[in-house]
Amino acid sequence: MKTRVLSALLLALAGQSVLAVEEAPSALQEITNFRQYSEVFASSGQPTEAQLQAVADESFERVVYIAFTNNQNALPDEDQIVKRLGMEYMQVPVDFSNPLPDDFYAFADSMQRNTDKKTLLHCQVNARATAFSFLYRVLFEDVPVEEAKADMNTVWQPNEVWRDFIFEVMAENERDPNCETCDWTPPPTRQ
Repeated sequence: MKTRVLSALLLALAGQSVLAVEEAPSALQEITNFRQYSEVFASSGQPTEAQLQAVADESFERVVYIAFTNNQNALPDEDQIVKRLGMEYMQVPVDFSNPLPDDFYAFADSMQRNTDKKTLLHCQVNARATAFSFLYRVLFEDVPVEEAKADMNTVWQPNEVWRDFIFEVMAENERDPNCETCDWTPPPTRQ
């Protein structure tokens, strides 16, 4: 009887989608929407200066910021802080209301220069960054669309602008963004 119950449980679990997001080190869990995708790639919202120290302490080697420095939540002098902590810093200013494929490719090119460099990709709340992470993981790391989409959905369901941006980049790379469990319906607009 126990064997049948265990077998049924294992079969049920095998049919469920398992998120690829790994358990984050406790020092990083305080960063807004921090998501660890692999040993060398994570995304998050805006870290504080103390949290950037924790990022460095966890052996991250590169920080990529994909928002504008004049954002009210941006960390002043983040580039200098990151450099002082011994990490590489890169910024790709991505307009939240108009993301461009070239923005994504600038980020992807930097990642491809050294795929083993432990990288934190961040924006303000991890919306832009999870969309870029979805695309990078699917297009360059061969993560299944279903898995990458489920991980992105732990932070947000992309609005129409971001859904269309994702679809455009996927089409340029001859990839289908759809999967059996993928719901790309944008959330209702706020009134």
